[in-house]
Amino acid sequence: MAGIIFLKTRNKEKVREFYTKKINMTVWLEQKDCIVLKHGNLLLGFCARDEIDTQGIITFFYSTREEVDNMYDKLKEREKTELKENEKYQIYHFFAKDPENRVVEFQSFLHPVNSYLTGDELLITRRSIRYFEDRKVSDDTLWKLFEVSRYTPTSRNSQSYYFLAVSDKKKLEFLASVREKSSTPIVRAPLAVAICSNPSKSKRHIQDGCIAAYHFTLAAWNFGLGTCWIGGMDREDVKEALGIPQEHYVATVTPLGYPAEQPEPGSRRETKEIIQFIR
Repeated sequence: MAGIIFLKTRNKEKVREFYTKKINMTVWLEQKDCIVLKHGNLLLGFCARDEIDTQGIITFFYSTREEVDNMYDKLKEREKTELKENEKYQIYHFFAKDPENRVVEFQSFLHPVNSYLTGDELLITRRSIRYFEDRKVSDDTLWKLFEVSRYTPTSRNSQSYYFLAVSDKKKLEFLASVREKSSTPIVRAPLAVAICSNPSKSKRHIQDGCIAAYHFTLAAWNFGLGTCWIGGMDREDVKEALGIPQEHYVATVTPLGYPAEQPEPGSRRETKEIIQFIR
């Protein structure tokens, strides 16, 4: 289920220009005298009327303080309050005004929040994280993460995958040493997760394990948690250390924790370079 907040406007085009060019909202729907704009999972509608709705506050929130800083600089010519931390609500924010004098707030939370990313944001923004905050992932968050992860698709619904959550410090140190520099991120996180599959349950257990691993990394990002696919962990010594049967497959052992940094996205090929239509 989703929803739309509609507001009255006297100048639909001026409002469109502000919210699309200054705040990077996109046009989700336009019909007759109304326009619906989209920002993440916020749908904000404006309808041309003789009156203007200016009650309340329109709040946009971002993952990092840096993104709020960028919006502050972008709106430097508009009337706004100073950037500050609000201890009561644990947010970093400022207020500005839109062209029709509505109050618009830009903020980031200074504490973990429940998942909120849209599907396209999840796919586009996920990054491999190699450095983590010194902060524990709560059991409640872990159970929610694994609950979502159990919906991964598998061959003939065999559900041959399973997860091992490792927080024992000595085992993390061992796993981090297995592939030297490539596996080092494991020891920087509060825990690691091995994603495995059982060949007795599926003839496609390798594919099942890999699909489950990718499903898990996306689900983790949706909860604000970083992962990094560490390959080459389907090894005898890893299985022995974690009590995994030797005939089982280890798709990856990924560190799991709150990101200490947000890596910039790498360059990507254009869509037209990666698709061919056979008709």
